[in-house]
Amino acid sequence: MLKFSLKEINKKEDNGRDYDLIIIGSGPAGLSAGIYAARYKLKTLIIGESIGGYASDAYEVENYPGFRKINGSELMEKFRQHAEDLGVKIKQGSVIDIRKGYTLFNVKDSDNNLYKAKAIIFATGTKRRSLNIPKEDEFIGKGISYCATCDAPFYKDKIVGVVGGANAAVRSALLLANYASKVYIIYRKDKLRAEPVLIDSVLSNPKMEVIYNSNVVELLGQEFLEGVKLDSNRELKIDGLFIEIGGIPAIDLAKGLGVKTDEEGYIIVNPDQSTNVEGIFAAGDITTNSNKFQQIITAAAEGAIAANGVYEFLKEKKQ
Repeated sequence: MLKFSLKEINKKEDNGRDYDLIIIGSGPAGLSAGIYAARYKLKTLIIGESIGGYASDAYEVENYPGFRKINGSELMEKFRQHAEDLGVKIKQGSVIDIRKGYTLFNVKDSDNNLYKAKAIIFATGTKRRSLNIPKEDEFIGKGISYCATCDAPFYKDKIVGVVGGANAAVRSALLLANYASKVYIIYRKDKLRAEPVLIDSVLSNPKMEVIYNSNVVELLGQEFLEGVKLDSNRELKIDGLFIEIGGIPAIDLAKGLGVKTDEEGYIIVNPDQSTNVEGIFAAGDITTNSNKFQQIITAAAEGAIAANGVYEFLKEKKQ
């Protein structure tokens, strides 16, 4: 990891890189925080690797108020446009280092740009979990996928499997059923835990079969995935396997600054989304708030609250 030099940290000139607030992450939480921060007249920069985050991968969003049904990337594009229309600067990239000075945070991105901010909001979301079994990395792009929205069209009239049983997995399976001839849902528990309306759609679809109380333990094939073996010793001949088993909070940068987390790695936040470190706030799927109900609407709400928290924090600091 690149580190700051004292010359960089002590540099006095602005160069347009001094901000009231830097938001790290450009998903629903980060973009919403940017929208509200702009309304509070805070000079704001959002830095994110993927504009819209995982929400952009959603084939259909059916539970965001105001939109009966909308593509995830379309919804996130509306978030982005709203933020930019209000004057928020959005930079696609990653943050590689953050240092806390006496009064400012010093933030370095992957292009070696150095920014300064009075406050930080972490809205970094989660990293996708993998199965951690042999050949998984080897078969990525050769039968293994973590994004049904991206890859479903490649499996027209083929047999696929989806690992997982929550909303993301079931939505992926339903999308795949529009292309594939057969879709297996492989889940380690005895019943799916997605929204009832989604479960009803699965159980009524003749193309779909749910295999309960099962885990994938082996990937079969040479150059490409040809099948999987379950811990019940059952083997399935499939052409593709989509892994949708949740995520791990992306908190490495936050932990490096001493931000406290719970036993599962989620950032502990107060009602205003502030953390134990002065000037650092967090929002979205990485926090302990909203009952860990990881939805676009809760991420957006936490982003708005975090921006309000930053505004009140900076107002108090001026007094």
